[in-house]
Amino acid sequence: MGDRRSRTSRGARRDGVIGDRALRGLARREESGDGRLISAIRRSGPYAAVRDVAYRMYERRVESSLPTDITPRHVGVILDGNRRWARSMGLSDVNTGHQRGADKISDLLHWSAEAGVEVVTLWLLSTDNLTRPAGELEPLLRIIENTVRQLAADGWHVKPVGALDLLPDKTARVLKDAGEATSDAPGLIVNVAVGYGGRREIADAVRSLLIEQAGRGTSIEELAEILDVEHIAEHLYTRGQPDPDLVIRTSGEQRLSGFMLWQSAHSEFYFCEVHWPDFRKVDFLRALRSYAARHRRFGS
Repeated sequence: MGDRRSRTSRGARRDGVIGDRALRGLARREESGDGRLISAIRRSGPYAAVRDVAYRMYERRVESSLPTDITPRHVGVILDGNRRWARSMGLSDVNTGHQRGADKISDLLHWSAEAGVEVVTLWLLSTDNLTRPAGELEPLLRIIENTVRQLAADGWHVKPVGALDLLPDKTARVLKDAGEATSDAPGLIVNVAVGYGGRREIADAVRSLLIEQAGRGTSIEELAEILDVEHIAEHLYTRGQPDPDLVIRTSGEQRLSGFMLWQSAHSEFYFCEVHWPDFRKVDFLRALRSYAARHRRFGS
C-alpha cells in the first residue's frame, strides 16, 4: 500500500503539482485507514502553496471567459455538506462544520455582488432540520443567529424567508430585526431561508391568499373562477423578486429537497461535488460559466 501511494504521488508531481485526480485516488485508498490524509495533504506543505497559485491562475482564466451579458439575476444556494466536511476532517463536533460553512457565506456574497447578481437565497435551515436532536439543533440556531446579525452589520439587505412561526422566539426575533434594520440597504438582496420548506411556502401562500380574499368578501366559488398562478406567486416568501435563474447545490447531492419548488420551475441547476465549507470562488465561477453556456427556452 505504501509503495503504491509513493508511486502515485511521484507520478502526479511530474509538473510540480499533485493533481486533484491523484488526491482523489489517495482518498479512496485511505478509506480503510486514516481518511484524514487527503485533507492534510490539501492544506499543508508545498502542495498547498503550488495548488493555490494554480487555482488563482485557473480562477482568473475562468473569470475572464465569462460573458458579461449573461449573468443570473437571482442565485439560490443549497449550502450542503457541513456535517460531512466536519466528519471528513475527523472532527467529532459537527457544529464545527456548521460554523466553517457560516464563515464561507461572506465570500459567496462578495463574489455574487462582483458578478452582478441581484439576489442570493441561502438555505440555512429547512423545516425538516428542525427535528434534529437538540444537542445539534440549538448550537446550529446560535450559529445562524450570529451569522444573520453579522450580515446585517456588514450592510447586506437581509430578507428572512421561511416559516418563522416554527422557530424559537429568539431566532425568529433575530431574523425579523435583521430584516427591518436592513430593509433600505442598497445592492444585493440576501434571502436567508431559515425554517424553510418549499411545500410549506406554497401552503402559506395559499393560506395568505384565502385570508386576503376573505377579507375582501370574495367567496370560495368566486376565487376559484379567477384563481391564477400569479395570485399565488404574489403571496410567496419571495414575492416581488425574480425567480432564481440558477440554483447551486454543494456536496454532490443531485436533488432540490424542497428548495424553492414554485420559483425554480425554469431554473438552471448546478451540482458541485465539494462540501460547502470548501466551496471556492473558482467553483462559483464554474457555476456561472455553466449557466452562461445553457440555452434557456422557458418551454418554448
